[in-house]
Amino acid sequence: MANVVEALVPGGKASAGPPLGPALGPLGVNVAQVVAKINEQTADLNGMQVPVKIKVKSRTEFEIEVGTPPTSALIIKEMGLEKGSGDKNAVGNLTIDQVVKIANIKRKGLLSKNLKNAVREVIGTAGTLGATIEGMPSKEAQQAVAGGRFDEQLEAKA
Repeated sequence: MANVVEALVPGGKASAGPPLGPALGPLGVNVAQVVAKINEQTADLNGMQVPVKIKVKSRTEFEIEVGTPPTSALIIKEMGLEKGSGDKNAVGNLTIDQVVKIANIKRKGLLSKNLKNAVREVIGTAGTLGATIEGMPSKEAQQAVAGGRFDEQLEAKA
């Protein structure tokens, strides 16, 4: 029976300190080795909080599952911001291609059955952060996607 440790770590910058060290130490696994592996697998998610699941099978055997960061973190990173506005003030604009990129990263974690709906879900989150999409407020952008305005871009990326 494997022990499972779940934690939220900074992408590419996990350390042997909390939350990993204290959780992994008692299991007898080489914490430095686990941390190195996590950092290797999360290097491209630098600066974002990333959910990880470590399955410790024995002192020398472990498996790491890297989750995807929250949609809001991906949107903020894509716009190059520190954080969203949290109100209706526009903080930036996303292109439909950026929205599709985020939707594809999040796809397995979203409830949507297809890319078009996943894109609409991401647009909804972007709107709550104060982002516009192709210069439109999120509700308008969702209607444009639903109405087929970006079908060409979506089909190219599907």
